[in-house]
This record gives sequence, C-alpha cells and structure tokens, in this order.
Amino acid sequence: MVNTEIKSLASKMPTKYLRDFFAEKDIPEKTFEVEGPEWGNNFIPNTVVVEHITLCKAEEAKQIEGVLRRIDFVNGDVNHFLAHLAQALAK
Repeated sequence: MVNTEIKSLASKMPTKYLRDFFAEKDIPEKTFEVEGPEWGNNFIPNTVVVEHITLCKAEEAKQIEGVLRRIDFVNGDVNHFLAHLAQALAK
C-alpha cells in the first residue's frame, strides 16, 4: 500500500529534488524495528523518517539527496535507506 502521508510531506522538503522525489515516488508504508541505546526496540514508521528529512539542514539534505539519486538510478529500495535513517533516529 502506497504511503500517501509521504506524498503530502513532499512540499515541505528542503530541496527541489527531494520535493519532486517524494511527490512522485510510490513508497509503500513500512514500519522499521530498530534498536535504541537505552530503550530497546523502537518501531518507527517510514513517514516519521521522511518527516525528519523535512527538518534537516541544507548540507544534510544534499547528502540525503545524493543517496536517493543513486538508489533511484538503480531502481533500488528506498525503504532500505529509510530504515538506515530510522536507526540513526533511534540513537
């Protein structure tokens, strides 16, 4: 099932590429189970991860953009990268 909440967050992205990417991609809903340093397992929906991308600074946005460009070029799984970012959020 496509996550429509992610599409609605697209307009808040810090760069044009990220706005277009999240508006155009049909990213399925997914919740990541990641381990935090103090509280054990956390369940973080990909919508929360994308929401945090809207809050990042310009330099971080460019780094995220670069990774997403590479993933998109090879038709990779965006949720795999979002799971990686979810792990960082848990820490």
